[in-house]
Amino acid sequence: MAELIVELEMLFQELGQKHHDPFLDTDGVDPEWPLWYAGWLIDKLTPLLDARFTKSELVYRLVHLSKKQPEEAPDMPWTRYYSRFFARERVGEGTS
Repeated sequence: MAELIVELEMLFQELGQKHHDPFLDTDGVDPEWPLWYAGWLIDKLTPLLDARFTKSELVYRLVHLSKKQPEEAPDMPWTRYYSRFFARERVGEGTS
């Protein structure tokens, strides 16, 4: 599972940079970021996690994580927090 977490964290770091670039004028601020993130992630997460997601399911997970992280792990980088969530979901109950 540790290897999967590292792969996911690298993917989320790439995602953050890809998203920030088109929003340089607003310093990366985008109130609809979960839609953008889900669109970029869906084809990359599916094979990595051996799972199928709809874009809506992925948006739901991203919004959920953005609300839980400040409570559960405020000092943890978001990339690690999200990676651990998706890795646990993959190893645990699955996402299909």
